[in-house]
Amino acid sequence: MLLPLALLIAAIALGLFLWAARSGQFDDLDTPAVRILFDDEEPRPAISNGTPPKPSEPTEAASTRRDPK
Repeated sequence: MLLPLALLIAAIALGLFLWAARSGQFDDLDTPAVRILFDDEEPRPAISNGTPPKPSEPTEAASTRRDPK
């Protein structure tokens, strides 16, 4: 009784792994790990006393950012 159940679970797991491999789930393993290091947009400074802040010069972090293509 337990052996057929174990074989069924193993076959399902193998099928799911093969589906994931064929659909490209394991194609790019490096980019998601590095994506957290890059900012999506510049942080907005808080508005104090009702007047918006003046635009500042680009920072080093903004100049080293990669352009999305």
